[in-house]
This record gives sequence, C-alpha cells and structure tokens, in this order.
Amino acid sequence: MSLPHALLTALVERSGSGSELAARFDRSIGYFWHATHQQIYRELARLEGGGLIESLPEEPTRGRRRAYRILPAGRDELKRWITQQEAPAPLRDEFMVRLRAEAAVGPTGLDDEIRRRIALHEEQLAVYRDIEKRDFPDEPQDREAALQRLVLQAGIRYESYWLEILKGALAALRMPARRAE
Repeated sequence: MSLPHALLTALVERSGSGSELAARFDRSIGYFWHATHQQIYRELARLEGGGLIESLPEEPTRGRRRAYRILPAGRDELKRWITQQEAPAPLRDEFMVRLRAEAAVGPTGLDDEIRRRIALHEEQLAVYRDIEKRDFPDEPQDREAALQRLVLQAGIRYESYWLEILKGALAALRMPARRAE
C-alpha cells in the first residue's frame, strides 16, 4: 500500500485539513500503515500538485488550516489502484531471524524481549477489542460497515497471531537444549 492511496481513501470518506487527516489517520489507517504527520503533509502537497486533490478556500480563522477534498482524478486513481493485482507480501520479520539465531547460539536471554512484546501485543489487542465493541456491537448491515469491520478483525487476528507465536517461543525457550552428539 502506498501513503498517497491511504490519504485518497481518507479524503473519499471525508474532506478535511492536514491536521484533521493526520488525526483521523492515527485513529484508523494508522493502525496498519504508519506515517508521520510530516509525511502526510508532504504527500498532500504532491497529490494536490498531481491534480488528484484540491485545497479548499481557507476560512479566515486563527489557525488558517488548509482543507482538502478529492477530485474526480483522485477517485479514478483510487479505483485503478484498488483493482491492481500484486503478489502477497512475503513474511519479512527481523524477530523471526532472532528466533533462528537464538536456536543457533542461545540461550541469550531473549525471553525478556519476548515478554515485552507480549505486553505490547496484548495492549494493542485490547485497543482493537474496545473499538470492535464500540463501533460494531451488532453485525454490520451494509457493505461499508462490513468491510470496515473486516479490516478491524484482521488487526485482531494479527495481534492474536503474534501472541500465539510469542507464547510458543517462551515455551520453546523453557525446553532443554539439544545434547551435543
């Protein structure tokens, strides 16, 4: 995924200023696609320069926040991107290499890092569960809500997956080392 397409998606959902978009991004798309506020502002300028979005006339307020809205060319680009075919992203995670290295040269004390990661994933899983309770107390009745819930469920499953892997790693670390032959 690319940041421009994430921002186009946010603008299709609702026009807004750069700071509003950054805040909305942090509360939704930012859970699975990280971007700094500086990157967001830089990309908004590129999108505007490319004719995909436009800034709205500034209201005479103290902060003078520039608001943006998507243009038909931006919608067309988003539709093109949505249907673009690509291979699934391969698993590329440094922690998996750490586990293999632990098997080769351990014990190293990796269990402290695993416990730290478990706490982080439990915390994020709790955030997702709270969002699910708040935003989806009942089964969605329309495609938009069903797709939004599906994205949230992917986050829940991702955190659950990591908790399973990490707890399995802790259990493996408690096992005796292989005897030298």
